[in-house]
Amino acid sequence: MEKRVTFKGWMLPLALIFPQVLVSAVFFFYPAGQAIYQSLFIPDPFGLSSRFVGLGNFEYLFGNSHYRASFVTTAVFSLLVTVCSMVPALFLAVLADRLVKGAGTYRTLLIWPYAIAPAVAGVLWLFMFNTRIGIVAWYLGKLGYDWNHVLNGAEAMGLVVVASSWGRISYNFLFFFAALQAVPKSVIEAAAIDGARFWRRFFTMVLPLISPTLFFLLVVNVVYAFFETFGVIHTITGGGPQQSTTILVYKVFADGFVGQDLGSSAAQSVVLLVLVGALTVVQFKFLEKRVHY
Repeated sequence: MEKRVTFKGWMLPLALIFPQVLVSAVFFFYPAGQAIYQSLFIPDPFGLSSRFVGLGNFEYLFGNSHYRASFVTTAVFSLLVTVCSMVPALFLAVLADRLVKGAGTYRTLLIWPYAIAPAVAGVLWLFMFNTRIGIVAWYLGKLGYDWNHVLNGAEAMGLVVVASSWGRISYNFLFFFAALQAVPKSVIEAAAIDGARFWRRFFTMVLPLISPTLFFLLVVNVVYAFFETFGVIHTITGGGPQQSTTILVYKVFADGFVGQDLGSSAAQSVVLLVLVGALTVVQFKFLEKRVHY
């Protein structure tokens, strides 16, 4: 018979969940409500009054070619960041799982980049690829390649993708390594005795067993690419050149805090919230069916 823990009254359960509910209300529900409210108004240039426009801000946004282009930029950027941060992390976790000597030192060194803030990581990569003093740009020049992410949109996109993925690899590595450590060794040894080689064992046995971790990291990394990469883009490219690295979250900042178009910025934040929510629902509805718990 299964035993369940029950509370005799309602005061204790309410007291236990109250701190989390309060934090969610103050830092999520209230700002989200304010964004939805402000998206229906256009403030005057002096910020003294607002005029109700209904869905006018949303109609203006989707009629703007630059805003529509930011959707494509965001899709490409988030896909590249997710792939470039998860694949190397899984590879390194497999190596660490097989390593015998120096395993603790190896794992510690791989975790270090996660402690660096995105904005600091952006500054580090900007120094290395700076067109005048960057050591990587200097070596590329010696090899005959003229690196200039300030003018070349593809190079700017590649740089912010690498800088955004670099610190995230450590985060993904932690989860992949823990998942690999939880795989029963007896199953792997039985497959090896049957003659299955390493990569066959990995793709047919290990990957299905760690699929819950894969699914979790896929959702988390997509959300990271949409929201938490602002500091990297702001420090390296500022959304340029010619808005080639302006993703949705950066455009919210550029239009709201730089352009002082608060109504449009609020509407963009609502669109971004709905988009990420819908994307997460799609991931859980279709991709979770392939996950084996």
